[in-house]
Amino acid sequence: MARTKKLRQEGDRLTDLMNIGVLTTQFPMDQVHAVLDATGRASERIRALPAPVVVYYVIALGLFRALGTQEVLRVLQEGLKAILGRREKVTTAGAPAISQARTRLGVEPLKQLYEQVVSPVATPQTQGAHYRGWRLVAMDGFTLEVPDSEANRQAFARPASPSGGESAYPRIRGVGLVEVGTHVLFGATLDSYAVGEITLAARVVPRLRKGMLCLADRYFPGYPLWKQATQTGAEMVWRVREKIRFDEEKRLPDGSYLSRLRPGRGERGEAVPVRVIDYQVAGTEGRVRIITSILDSKAAPAAELAELYHERWEFETALDEFKTHLRGARTVLRSQTPELVKQEVYGILLAHFALRGLMHQAALRGGRDPDRISFTHAVNVVRRTLPRFAALPPSGLEMAARGGAGRDPGDRRRQAPAPKRKARSEAQAEPVSSPETERAIAERAAT
Repeated sequence: MARTKKLRQEGDRLTDLMNIGVLTTQFPMDQVHAVLDATGRASERIRALPAPVVVYYVIALGLFRALGTQEVLRVLQEGLKAILGRREKVTTAGAPAISQARTRLGVEPLKQLYEQVVSPVATPQTQGAHYRGWRLVAMDGFTLEVPDSEANRQAFARPASPSGGESAYPRIRGVGLVEVGTHVLFGATLDSYAVGEITLAARVVPRLRKGMLCLADRYFPGYPLWKQATQTGAEMVWRVREKIRFDEEKRLPDGSYLSRLRPGRGERGEAVPVRVIDYQVAGTEGRVRIITSILDSKAAPAAELAELYHERWEFETALDEFKTHLRGARTVLRSQTPELVKQEVYGILLAHFALRGLMHQAALRGGRDPDRISFTHAVNVVRRTLPRFAALPPSGLEMAARGGAGRDPGDRRRQAPAPKRKARSEAQAEPVSSPETERAIAERAAT
C-alpha cells in the first residue's frame, strides 16, 4: 500500500509537469511557422489539417505508437483548438486525408525543426553531464524496421538473415550523438540500411564542438573520421581494436603512452598524435584499448578515462527510450513511403527531446540527477494528459524533481544492451491514399 501511495503522489507531481505544453513549450508555434515558411510548406489556403497542425500531429504520433492515425488526431483536437484559437481550423479527418496532409508536409519541416531545436541542454549544474569541464557526449548508430511496401523496399535495404537470405523488413539506419547527462539525442542523420555507419558518422561529427568530450566504440576509429573529429575542437575517447598497432613513443606516469594514428592504405595525410590506454575489465579475460586526443595525463588520468569510457552505454539507454518506450518494443514503423518514414522518425526524435528536455528542467530545479526521473513514467503521464494543453507551473517542475521519482527500470548504466531480436508487430499502418481518394478530398476541401 505504501508503494502504491508513493507512486500515486509521484504521478500527481509529474502530471503538473508533463502535459500537452511539452510540445508547445519545446517547439513554439512561431518557430513552427518559421520552419514552414523556410521550407515552402506553409498552408496556402484553408484546409481541414493546416501545416502547423500536421507538424504537431507527427510529433504526437511518436508519443502514441499503439493508436491509429485518426485516434491520435482526436487526442490532439481539443487541445489544439485551445492553443490555436482562430488562427488555425482543426476538424476531424479520415485516414486518407491525414496521409495526404502528411505527404504535403514532407520531411523537410520536421528535419529542420529537429536540427534547429534539438541540441545539448545540460548546464554546469546538471549532475552527471560533465567530466573535468568537458560536456560528455556519445556517438553510435541505430536501425529501425519499416513496413515492407514496394516504395520502402526500393529506398531501404534489408539486413541479411542469420538463417540465410534477407530479414522480414527493410530498415532505415541512423547515427547520432547523445548528451550523456540528459539523454538528449541530437545531430542524428538518416539513410538506407545499405549506407554504413562510418559514412553517416562523417555527417554527424560536424555537430561536435569545442568543450565536448566524445565517447565512441571500436567500430568508429579510423584515420579520416578521427582527424575530422579533432578538427571540430572537441576531445575524443574512442575504443579501438587491439589488432591496430600503435608504436610507443613515450610512456607516461599513469601507464598510458603517446603514439600516432596513421593513415591506412589508400589514405593520405600526416599521422595524428594520440594517447593510448590499455586496461582489463575486472572479471573478464579480454583487454580494452582506448585512444584519446587528450595528450596530457594530468588533465585526464588513464584510470579516470578507462572508467569514463563505459559511460558511452548511456547512448544505449537513450536508444532504449527512443526505440522501446516511444516506438514500441520490436514494433515496425507505420509509414508506407520513404519520405513519410523519415518524417515519422524525426517526429519520434522530436517527441523524445520534448520529454527529455522537460525532465532535465525538472531535475535542475530540484537539484537532482536527470536519471532519477523515470522516462517510462514520464511517457505514460504525457499520454494521459496530452489533450489538456495546460500551462507548465514552475512549482510543478520543482515538486516533480524533489519528489524523487524512481530511476527508470529500463536504465542500463554501464551494461551492454540485450541482444536484438526481429520485430514481430507493426504499429497501425497509415494507408497510402489513391489518386481518386485525393481528388475527392480536394473537392470536399474546396467546398
